[in-house]
Amino acid sequence: MTKTSTTQAVLPVDEVVAAARELARAGRWQRALALLDAAATAEPRGRAALALAGAEVALEHDWFGGTDTAATRIAAADRALAEPTAPVGIWDLDFVRLRHTYFRLLLGDGTFRFGPAGKDPVELAELRRRAQELCERAADDVRRGWARMYLGLIVDNLFAEREAAPAHYELALSAGESGDDLLAREALRHLGDHDHDDLDHARARERWTRATALGARAGNVPGTLSQQLLLAVLARDHGDEAGAAALATEVARWAAAIGAVRIEAQATGFLAGVDPTSGPEEDS
Repeated sequence: MTKTSTTQAVLPVDEVVAAARELARAGRWQRALALLDAAATAEPRGRAALALAGAEVALEHDWFGGTDTAATRIAAADRALAEPTAPVGIWDLDFVRLRHTYFRLLLGDGTFRFGPAGKDPVELAELRRRAQELCERAADDVRRGWARMYLGLIVDNLFAEREAAPAHYELALSAGESGDDLLAREALRHLGDHDHDDLDHARARERWTRATALGARAGNVPGTLSQQLLLAVLARDHGDEAGAAALATEVARWAAAIGAVRIEAQATGFLAGVDPTSGPEEDS
């Protein structure tokens, strides 16, 4: 029996974090977390960066994969960032917390629950305030754009103030077009949803196809699958049920293969006749 040895490589923390984020975008959440957990550094700022990335990856895993790991990772990042010599990423961790709360309120019982009904109005108001504060505290345009994006989502999906949300998405799109494909993709996705609700299917297709390409260019595999499902919605809208079913079937197959259980559920629901673009008004 051959004995194997483990060879350790010394890599810059920034490179490890970047690689983990790219793995997570590809739907390799567990591998990304394993990489971050295997990395070691005696430098407090490095430990903080690794812990923060772990919280971000865990949140993505929870959202797409239906797991429940982010709270533990957020607490670990909290401890790492509390070290006096590691004052980095405070805004970013606050943004992770905001997203974590938003996801929890939107997915209270494991299914999407749009609108304010059944939610604590005090908690909703506090979440909105926190999003506005993050917009003001952001140190650069891209971070401000992400905060605007989530302020729009909170207004749109939790408060059911549909008419107020697109202005936030437009600001997020402007910031994303200046340097963040994933932010631009997210904004286009939700602006297209409003176009679709307004029956402007040509504009929705334009935005959704562009969002699909941007997500793919950024290596966002689960996000690209969710975009493909929206294109299936448009195919059904135009009477192409065979094309819609073929596309949704592949989305479901791919999502199952990478463990993106929420996208798989949406795709199988679509095949059964459920509209994944149902708006907040249906639950208020």
